Amino acid sequence: MVTLQQIAPLEIEAESFRIIERELGPTGFSPEEFAVVRRSIHATGDFSFAENLRFHPQAIAAGLAAIRAGKNILVDVNMAASGVSAALLARFGGRVICRVAEPETAAMAKVNGTTRSDAAMARSIGDNIGIVAVGNAPTALLKVMSLIELGLFAPDLVIGVPVGFVNAAESKQLLVEKDYPFIAALGRKGGTPVAVAAVNALLRLA
Repeated sequence: MVTLQQIAPLEIEAESFRIIERELGPTGFSPEEFAVVRRSIHATGDFSFAENLRFHPQAIAAGLAAIRAGKNILVDVNMAASGVSAALLARFGGRVICRVAEPETAAMAKVNGTTRSDAAMARSIGDNIGIVAVGNAPTALLKVMSLIELGLFAPDLVIGVPVGFVNAAESKQLLVEKDYPFIAALGRKGGTPVAVAAVNALLRLA
């Protein structure tokens, strides 16, 4: 027989966090890093993110500084744009940007023979971007890293957690080898819910 817990609606998230903390036990993450890990597990129900999430030493500080400076957050898909807490971000003066579905992006991709995700990143380099969060398209993450290497783009933090089987793991492995601030999920796992969870955790920390 299944026994359901009786929990007030406002307590559900807090109780979920308590369950995650109890089942996970001690970790080597800083409290701020753990906030990202915990919310990622909460969003996915997958405890393996406690093992495959990687943080550059300056990742949290860089992300919080970008948010507090009122910079914008660039995401690769509209689902992420819908999931990031725009209300929290607006308190600092920033907004969420996603250009993947814009006609100009499709046109640029066609001319250049690239994906729309690639073109969307290229079109956003002048948008005062503080954080880039990629959860779906490895081509978007690869483009961001390329633009940074060329000196054309300088976000404060790159969150690279694309999910999938083609270039997802490889793109994230390339990211963790960079010397600029990043948060990455090694291997095939990841996804838009993880990207959104990481951003929202940072927003709450800010």
